Amino acid sequence: MAARHVVVIGAGIVGACTALLLQRDGSRVTLVDKGAPGEGASLGNAGCLNGSSVVPVSMPGTLQQVPRWLFDPMGPLTIRWSYLPMIAPWLWRFVRAGRPERVQEIARALRPLTAPTVEMHRQFAREAGVEDLVRQVGHLHVYRSDDAFAKDAGAMALRAGSGARVAELGFDDLRQLEPDLDRGYVRARLIEENGHCRDPLRLTRAYVELAQRRGAAVKRARVTGFRRDGGHVVAAFTDQGDVEGDAFVVAGGAWSRDLAASLGDAVPLDTERGYHVMVSGPEAGPRTPTTSFEGKFVATPMENGLRAAGTVEFAGLHAAPCWDRADVLLRQLQAMYPGLARQVPEARVSRWMGFRPSMPDSLPVIGPAGRVGNVFYGFGHGHVGLISAPMTARLLSDLVAGRPPSIDPAPYAASRFG
Repeated sequence: MAARHVVVIGAGIVGACTALLLQRDGSRVTLVDKGAPGEGASLGNAGCLNGSSVVPVSMPGTLQQVPRWLFDPMGPLTIRWSYLPMIAPWLWRFVRAGRPERVQEIARALRPLTAPTVEMHRQFAREAGVEDLVRQVGHLHVYRSDDAFAKDAGAMALRAGSGARVAELGFDDLRQLEPDLDRGYVRARLIEENGHCRDPLRLTRAYVELAQRRGAAVKRARVTGFRRDGGHVVAAFTDQGDVEGDAFVVAGGAWSRDLAASLGDAVPLDTERGYHVMVSGPEAGPRTPTTSFEGKFVATPMENGLRAAGTVEFAGLHAAPCWDRADVLLRQLQAMYPGLARQVPEARVSRWMGFRPSMPDSLPVIGPAGRVGNVFYGFGHGHVGLISAPMTARLLSDLVAGRPPSIDPAPYAASRFG
């Protein structure tokens, strides 16, 4: 039987989906977040709902790339020198996760989390009255040369091996599908099963509002730790007073590591700082969400404009944003779609930086805490938070209710790092 009152720490997309499924089981839910619902990483992502997102960030050959990451501050993945001593242990685990045999294991573990994303988000969105936000027109990967096309074959093989159907497009077919795309792109791959969300913030807020209509409470407070009674947690400490509950779900994104540590679980969670740029009223752009292989970013048609999102920056939670990285995205977007204005008025451009909660092996932490019986983890989703939130929620609701889990939770255990 589900717990009577479950406190969900984190009101992003993972926490929101979890609240809805816990309610379906009959639980009373309180969502606690230091910010407004959806205003963390859930706000700024590329909006992709890609069931094919099974490729880990670390791949074979990663170690050879580290020097370039240190010396190219505007590159698609960079490490600030000042943060290198802090990130070094995480980085070593990250490099090891790129071994060929481990990459295959990671891809197999990601697919059960990502594959149901469009179907499950459609159901949630329908219930929340925002079904218009979920689209399924596929996802396009584009290349400026045959050499680039060939270099991406390994990652595409992982996707195809997981069950995703990958169609190859030549120059003419690509022009018909995406007439605004620069003619320098000569080849493409299309994955039709994939979808996207036209406004991830509005989607997350709609889910939270649905949970509230169904009786959930939302408390704006920063959780600092837990009060225990024997082998169980009975309350979360916050800067606005204690929040008592029968069970607790830690879905606090990039801020989850310290909470797990307070419960005795040393989890190697760190932060990838991601950037996006939005152009309202774009003169040109994609019909289909499109990844540039060379630029390592995604261009997504959104409800309020065109978004370019991507890049990885390791600099921690406290360093100031490097807005030049967002401006690089804007220039890449203009090169990708020549019909966009060369000088976009600042009133039409918005920039964002946020914190992806990332594990070195690209797998989230989902499952019970190691030393207390009524706390469950759901964090560390990296680049697949929006994508895998519904299935993460299903797995968490199974665990809280004591049911046999819908999928095997072993690959996501907090204890996997020893």
